[in-house]
Amino acid sequence: MAQRSEASSEVEATTTTTASASPSPSPSQRPSSSAAALASEVVAGTAQLSVDQYVRGLADVKESVALQAARVVEELATQKPELLAPHIERLVVLLGSERPRVAQCAAHCLPILARVAPAKVAKHLKVLQGSFDSASEIAKDGLVRTFVALCLASVTYQKRLIEIFEAALRHADPKQLPGWVEHILPALKGEPYAQARGVAEQRLSDPGLPRPVAQRVADLLGVKLRAAPSERK
Repeated sequence: MAQRSEASSEVEATTTTTASASPSPSPSQRPSSSAAALASEVVAGTAQLSVDQYVRGLADVKESVALQAARVVEELATQKPELLAPHIERLVVLLGSERPRVAQCAAHCLPILARVAPAKVAKHLKVLQGSFDSASEIAKDGLVRTFVALCLASVTYQKRLIEIFEAALRHADPKQLPGWVEHILPALKGEPYAQARGVAEQRLSDPGLPRPVAQRVADLLGVKLRAAPSERK
């Protein structure tokens, strides 16, 4: 517990120092620019805090510490994701965080890590698959993108993940569906592709799917959308 408190103080102190040294950016700009600067220092090896301390900060009891840690960890995933490879297991757990910003951070990092270190992410595949049904909207999007990255890394994952992809496309809400169709289908080949495409095509006949969304999905599939009843003569 003492270590967590010490890490919290250091994260807050580092944030304050960086913010005070910045040339007065606007409030909306300060968090992201500060996080980018802190991440750059970590990558360069000149930071006050380690990668491990920032990752542990994601689960800190103080929300301000967790939020700042999330910003820095996301920047690390963008700048040098290899640094987060030793912390994949913790990020898998944090994908289920009750704090949306922390879950978003994990959802941002895991797909990137699945591209640069697919074997290490795949070690947690059963846990990730088992968490899909009960995952939040943020977490599900991160899971889909993580699974897509694994399939792009190796075709061996396709058959293991096709049921998840089918369920994702079948139950995706209108906001999620076009993006998932766009990501999932190009990552699959052969029978898994045909299965996922079949589910996507079935969604076009869903009366609850808004017309603009259905048109976007039809465009992605390269098919002509049937005229709506109101458009028929």
